[in-house]
Amino acid sequence: MDLKTDIKEAVKVAMKSGDAVTLSTLRLLLAALQNEEIRLRRELVPEEIQRSIATLGKQRTEAIDLYRKGRRDDLAQKEEAELVVLKRFLPQPLSEDEVKSLIRVSIAEASAKGIQDLGKVMKLVMPKVAGRSDGKRVNELAKALLSD
Repeated sequence: MDLKTDIKEAVKVAMKSGDAVTLSTLRLLLAALQNEEIRLRRELVPEEIQRSIATLGKQRTEAIDLYRKGRRDDLAQKEEAELVVLKRFLPQPLSEDEVKSLIRVSIAEASAKGIQDLGKVMKLVMPKVAGRSDGKRVNELAKALLSD
C-alpha cells in the first residue's frame, strides 16, 4: 500500500472513531497533497509526499515555538497534537551520528577540502537525508565537519 492510500485509510478510521484532531489534520494533509499534484500536474511520488508531510510538520514546530513565546499554550497544544498525527506518516528521523556519517561519505564523494566545498557536499547529502533530518541542522553539521 502506498503512503497516500495509508493516509486515506487513516481518515476513515478517524471518522469512525470520532477523533476530530486526527481527522482535521489528515484532511489538511490530503488537501495540501492535492494542491501539490494540481501544481505539478501529475501524481506525487512517495518522496514528494514525505517532503510535503515534513513541510507541514516543520510549520507546526515553528507555530508551537511562536505560540509558546506568545503564552498561548492552548494553541501550542493543538499544534503539538497535529504534529503527532503528521509524524505517524514520516520515516524515522536520523540520529545526529547517522547524519554525520552521511555527511562524511558525501565529503569523500565530493573530494571536499574545506568550507568552500559546502555547496557540493550539501548537493550530495540532502537527497540521502530527505524527510529524515532538518536541512538547517545538516548544513550546520556539514560546516562543522568541513571546518575541522
